[in-house]
Formats: sequence, structure tokens, C-alpha cells
Amino acid sequence: MSSLTVALAILGGLVLAAVIAYNTWTSRRNAPRQPDLPGVPPTAAPEGDGSGTEADPEEPVLRVDPGDAAGADRHEPLFDPDLPPPTAQSPGVLVERRGGLDPLIDVIALVALDAPVSGAAALAALPPTRRAGSKPIAIEGLNAATGQWEPPAAGQRYGAFQAGVQLANRTGALNEIEYSEFVVKAQAFADAVNGAPEFPEMLDEVARARELDQFAGAHDAQLAFVLRARHAAWSPGYVQQNAARHGFVAGLIPGRMVLPGGDAGAPPVLGLAFDTQAALADDPAQSAIRELTLSLDVPQVDRGAEPFARMREIAEALAREMDGVVTDGDGQLLRTETMDAIGADLEQLYDTLQQRDLAAGSALARRLFS
Repeated sequence: MSSLTVALAILGGLVLAAVIAYNTWTSRRNAPRQPDLPGVPPTAAPEGDGSGTEADPEEPVLRVDPGDAAGADRHEPLFDPDLPPPTAQSPGVLVERRGGLDPLIDVIALVALDAPVSGAAALAALPPTRRAGSKPIAIEGLNAATGQWEPPAAGQRYGAFQAGVQLANRTGALNEIEYSEFVVKAQAFADAVNGAPEFPEMLDEVARARELDQFAGAHDAQLAFVLRARHAAWSPGYVQQNAARHGFVAGLIPGRMVLPGGDAGAPPVLGLAFDTQAALADDPAQSAIRELTLSLDVPQVDRGAEPFARMREIAEALAREMDGVVTDGDGQLLRTETMDAIGADLEQLYDTLQQRDLAAGSALARRLFS
């Protein structure tokens, strides 16, 4: 064999070895990042500014439109309009969103009684479904012992009842058909407890519902930041491990996590979502996630919890730790000044809601914006 043949054979072997090594390196580099093993310090992500300050895209801002027509679709300013509100709770947490009936957001019909009624009788008379169309219905009794309005309870006696239906929620304003359904159910309850209901004028209440819905539609806000991977994708376990370091816990739906509120029964402060199919895969470690979404349902969370500041801080921290960038739903990088502008708009929104006695995070606000 000539020396030229030997040299070519060696060169070919080196090229083949280089190709195999490159493919192996590329596969490892592009494989989804895996969670750290217990007891092993987390691996630092490559240096980078996750806030996206190096770009100069068109600025996304928080907008609310006070000119929404009554009865129109609810205007919900979102960076990602396809993102559902973060309503999932951690397992074992029961959320009671309904506060006591309030004339600010409810139609209330007083039910007068000839004689006190037991709680057991009232419970038996409750309508089987407590909704009129898409609006919740509630029945409360005036406790003869405490003098307080409360949901009927066994072992108590009540000197009067009141039936209520919510004027508006995120599905729209109470309409004439829903009001009529409420009247039918409230009348049936009153007949069962030998009571006489007094209903407000339907046209007046429907008009009030439209006015409330117009206000709510113009002052509703749900925000979403998208965290996108710069290089290697993430596995579900990697996302969950990093999110857990910032206080997130698993939600009820695969691919959903929540940052719980400080008070028992409070809605989550923030939601975090990624591909549900990746979370349900037979081998999640091989599922590749290239983006996740942080969301904030503004009217649902108390202003004192500083939810936007926490959302911003967590988004930037996760971007650093996971080698990602923070964008809006269209992929536009979010700069520091953009975040500041959104924060200023939110402060004005909080002030407006509070002036209307619908402060963010209050029982009434949670019911109205649901």
C-alpha cells in the first residue's frame, strides 16, 4: 500500500471522528435541559440579560379602552390573548370566590317571611342549580340569633331571606332572559319557605348591569410575559425545578404552576404555563419546551401583594437562570422602560378600581372579574 493511500485513509478516519464528535456535541447541546439531581448545586446558565435591553422593538403597553360599547365582548388587554387566566390552584386549596351579596354588583330580592324558617328547610328549598345563564345566584338568610346575613346552614333559624344574581362578570352583562330565570328560581325558593319575594324592576336592573359591565370591560387587565429559550430547550422537570425555587407549586392542570397567595383561600398571585402535552409525555425528560408564560390576573390579586413587581422580578430571574429572554406574546423583547410604563399604567388602574369600591383582590372584584 502506497504512502498516499495510507495518508488518505488516516485523513478520512480523522474527518469521520470529527463528524461523530461534532454530532455528539450538538446533540448534547440541543438536548432539553434536565433538573439538577438532589444535593448537586444548580448549573449556572450562560451570562445574558434576560430583559432584552439590546433590542428596540415597538413597545407593548397596557391599554384599557373606556369606550367599549355596552354588551360588547369584554376587553381584556393581554400580551398573549390566547392565554387563559391563572385560575388553577395548588392541590388541596379550596377557593371561595363569592362574598356576601352586595347591591354594587348584585340584583337583590328580599324574601319576607310570616314566621322564622329553619336552616334545614332553607337548604332543602335551594334551587338545584344556582346559576341564571352565566350569572351566579346566591341565597342568604338573616340569622335570627346573630342578626347577620349568611348562607343557610343547618341548626340555624332565619327571619328573612334575600336572593341575588350577579349583574355582570367576564361573560358579559345580565340580560332579560337571565333575569327572568333568576326570578323563576327565587320565586320557587320563596314558595317553598312560605315567603313573599320583592323583585326590583327588570329594565332598571338590566340597564345597571350594562353600565357595570361597561366599566368592568374598560378596566379589566390580564398580563402575560413569555420566557423563551435562547439556545437549548428545557425539559418539564427543569422548568418545574427552577419555578419551584421562586415559590411556584403544581397546579391542577398538567403544565400549569401557580404562585400561591399569602392568605388561605386567596387566588394565586401569578400563574406559570407551559406545553401540556410535554408535561403528559411518556418520557417527559425528552420533551422539549422552548417557551413558558408568566401571567397575572390583575383584578384578582390584592395590590398590597405587589404582584406586578414580583412578576417582573421572577421573569428576569428565570431568564438569567434558564438562559432565556423575556418577550411579549408576539416575540418582542421587553425592555426596562416598557416594564416601567406598564407598572405606571397599573397604578392608575388600581386607583380607579379602588375609587369604585372594587379594589383589586377584594371579594367584589374577584366575583366581578371572573
